[in-house]
Parts: sequence; C-alpha cells; structure tokens
Amino acid sequence: MLRSRFQFPTYSDVDASRVQTDGRAKPCVYLAGNSLGLMPSRSKELIQEEIAVWSTRAVLGHFSSHPHGRGWVRFPNHIEPLLAELVGANEKEVACMSTLTTNLHLMMDSFYKPTSERYKILCEAKAFPSDQYAFASQAVAHGLDPAQAVLEMKPRKGEFYLREEDILDTIEREGSTIAIVLFSGVQYYTGQYFPIEPITRKAKEKGCICGWDLAHAVGNLPLSLHGWDVDFAVWCTYKYLNSGPGGIAGLYVHDKWNEVLRPKFAGWWGHDPSTRFQMPPTFSPIIGAQGFQQSNPSVLACASLLGSLQVFKEAGMMVPLRERSIVLTGLLEKLLSESKYFVASGDLAQEDVANPNLNPSFTIITPRDPKSRGAQLSLLFLPVGSGLMMKVFNVLTSFGVIGDERDPDVIRLAPTPLYNDEEDCKQAARSLEIAFQEILGQ
Repeated sequence: MLRSRFQFPTYSDVDASRVQTDGRAKPCVYLAGNSLGLMPSRSKELIQEEIAVWSTRAVLGHFSSHPHGRGWVRFPNHIEPLLAELVGANEKEVACMSTLTTNLHLMMDSFYKPTSERYKILCEAKAFPSDQYAFASQAVAHGLDPAQAVLEMKPRKGEFYLREEDILDTIEREGSTIAIVLFSGVQYYTGQYFPIEPITRKAKEKGCICGWDLAHAVGNLPLSLHGWDVDFAVWCTYKYLNSGPGGIAGLYVHDKWNEVLRPKFAGWWGHDPSTRFQMPPTFSPIIGAQGFQQSNPSVLACASLLGSLQVFKEAGMMVPLRERSIVLTGLLEKLLSESKYFVASGDLAQEDVANPNLNPSFTIITPRDPKSRGAQLSLLFLPVGSGLMMKVFNVLTSFGVIGDERDPDVIRLAPTPLYNDEEDCKQAARSLEIAFQEILGQ
C-alpha cells in the first residue's frame, strides 16, 4: 500500500460539524476509487512541471528542448509501456488516446461487420449506459433494429448477477448469429467480474469477435489481454488508474490484426511519427493500436496518468495489489455482514426487494467469491424505492465516509489497495451502523 503517495479529501472538505476532531483537517475514508481515483502526488508534480514547460518554452516543449526529457510529441511513449504491462499486452498493442466511448465506437466500426446470418452484439442487459447507446447506434448505422441486433443477457429470475455458465451456454447456442461478444470486465452496478479468458475462448470457438470494456477492470484486476486472445479492449483511466476527472483513455488491439486492419477514420497523430511533421498528404498509419490515434493527446492529461502509472510500477503492478485487494474487500464484507441490518442476498429474491413490508436493511449484491469480483462491494438498500439509500449515503458522507451511489438504491464501496487500509474498512462499517441507528431513531 502506498497511501502516502495520494492526496485525500478531508473532513473540512465534506462536513466537519458531526465529526469530532482536534481542530485539524482529517483525511476522509475514501472508498470511491471505482468512480474517481484519488490524486497521486506524483501526478500533481508532473502536471506542474508540464505547466512550467508550457510557460517557459511554449511550442518548443514539443521537441528536444523539454527540460525533463519528455518532449510532448513523444509523451505517450512514456505511458504505453506501463499500460501494456498493466493489461498484459505488447507495447504496440496499446494506445493512450481519446475517451472510452470514442474508442469503443472506433473499435466497433472496425470489428462489427454484420451479415444477414451473423449480426448480433452479445452484452449484459444492464451495461453502462454509454455502452448501450454505442451498441444501439452501431446497429442503426448498419441499418439494423437494435431490438433484434443487440442480444442482452439478464440474470436468472431472483438473482442479482449473471452466471458464467449462462454466458457460455448463450454463446454456444447463439454463436452462429453473434458478430461481437462485448461485456464489461467488471459490471459497474453489481461489481461482478466477468471471466474474460473463458468467455473469449468460447466466443472464438464460435467464430465471434470478442471485445471488452475494461473501465472498472483496468487497475483493479490482473489482465492478460494478449495471452487471452482478446481482439480489442477499451478503458477509461480516471477510476482505478487515478488519472483525474475525464482523464485520457486507453485502447488495445491484438497484434494479429496488424496486417488486415487499417484505421478507417484516419487522423494526423496516427500517422507514422517518422514522417508526421513532413505533412504528407497520404495517411501512413502506425502499425498497431497507435495507428487509431487521431489528434494529439492532452499533455496535461497524459502527465496525470503517467504519475499514477509510476505509482503502480512502484507497487509491483497488479499481482501484489490484487493480493492486497482480496484481503481488504474480504474484511469489509465480513464487517458489513456482522451488522444487525444486514440480510444475506441468498435470503432474498430480486423480485421481492421492493416489498414495503421489508424491514429497513441492506444486502450485498456483489458475488461473494473473490474470483468473481474486484475491489467493489455494491450495497443494495431495502426496501428498494423507500429512499433509505440516499438517507444512508448522506449520513455516511457527513461522517467523512465517501462512497458513491447508483440508482436504483445501491451504494458502492471500493477499498482500493493502493491507498485504502484496514482502518478505512472498520470506519466505514461503524459509520454504516450508526447511520442506520440515526435514521431509524434507535
């Protein structure tokens, strides 16, 4: 854990009126790294360095006069080796570029080639909305009805998350009609980890392209995209990768596609860097994922991401972090399950969670098996629709416990191994118990 490398919001930034302090600002219990990671001090340093270069060198900062050896033209060269190591890829298979949804559209335009027989997009029914919008718009762009082309999978009746065997069975059964299998690595609402390797393998057996949205998986779980034969993947970097709000995104394309896939929407920054500044009229793409780049990336956004990735490198990347994550998430789960307001999800049917006769309580809808989740636990507050979730959320925030809320009725808590510790888990569980007592007048 490298807690000291990060800058925490403090009680004085939230609501100090209910928190006993000695007059000094105290760090919050920050469990929202699955939504926006904390700022690494190293990122702040690098951004300030680049601002200084901008103020003193201006346009010359693009080239050899850069005082820190990070000429802006080549800035992503410092990032891509670290990204490649993080996702289990070759360096030329990754690019630091654009935003997640833009990259998703670029990849779908490249790989989604529907025919009259094979035209479906297999995904989960409650994918993140921007993914759902992208799937539907891609179907429409090909003259298809999204209701027919987008094949959405739902959990079994009474369950909260998809079963691996059901995904594999669907691919086996529908594979001849599926053009692309495209799931999220970690489901944003439930925190379920979709097993990338077996799903990708099954998709390939049935002749499907297989891509992944890794927004909640990158920096959260060990990945081996090249070894798993994933065709493409996209991700943002402002969650577990701590690059800052709206940070620059990432893209992966397996190098087996290098000889057959040419970027359709060419841009200057995807041109061969050896001749880019000669301004040739004909596009000559960089071989690999970086050929999909279009515009020069924001150096300040890149500096922020680089600072965080350097902390990941210091931590030894994902293997030790994953070991730490399992311990912390397991501890938080144990403490929460000891609450008198906790109800085991196995004792509930999903169709019953809105029953107004339920006692005010909560359950955890994230899989219990550590292999089926990352750092996130999703707490569903009951009865659904009662308004209890927002009341609890507001009390937790007033105590300096920062999670995030997602409708309907879920608070997500993510003990992030780079900067959270056991005491954070204990304070969160204690604060939740007090929140219930205050709300219920007990």
